Amino acid sequence: MGDPKFLRRTYDTPKHPWEASRMDEERKLLEKYGLKNKRELWKAQSILRRIRGQARELQARLRTGEEQAQQETTLLLARLARLGLLSVGAPSLDDVLALTTEDILRRRLETVVFGHGLAPTAQSARKWIVQGHFSLGDHRVTRPGYLVRLDEESRIAYSGTSPFASDDHPMRTALRERLAAKAAPAEPPALEPAGES
Repeated sequence: MGDPKFLRRTYDTPKHPWEASRMDEERKLLEKYGLKNKRELWKAQSILRRIRGQARELQARLRTGEEQAQQETTLLLARLARLGLLSVGAPSLDDVLALTTEDILRRRLETVVFGHGLAPTAQSARKWIVQGHFSLGDHRVTRPGYLVRLDEESRIAYSGTSPFASDDHPMRTALRERLAAKAAPAEPPALEPAGES
């Protein structure tokens, strides 16, 4: 169990810390999803590793015909469907093994907030979440790494005590204008009349 002052690490670090190709991939993911440091990426990779390990173990137990393994498979697939990692249709354990780290990162609160257009960048979404500007229903959430379930996604909003809750806030106005500019179709370039040569 250990001393509560010295909590055990909940993620694994890479076995070879100085691989250039892996470091480049990690850097791209950090920039794309607005992560603070590589530790957050390693936590997502550890979550995925545990899920995939559980799926591999269940596949082996299902081959032996174990009934408990079938129930655990159903529960695992239902949990991942609630998280939005799998389609709600008829997922299988092969779909679980096909998950990537980016699938986990897409379900983080900061990524969902940025995806809904509630923040101008992923980095600002992270900062605003930590400062307490967002809530899920009535509950204010200050953890950017919180994995958002599908049923919670529609309840993400600005916190009632946040200055961003007002529609007249300058940042909200700038966000609306930016979203409108993205949504407007780009005008095709005008065709120039063919000149005589």
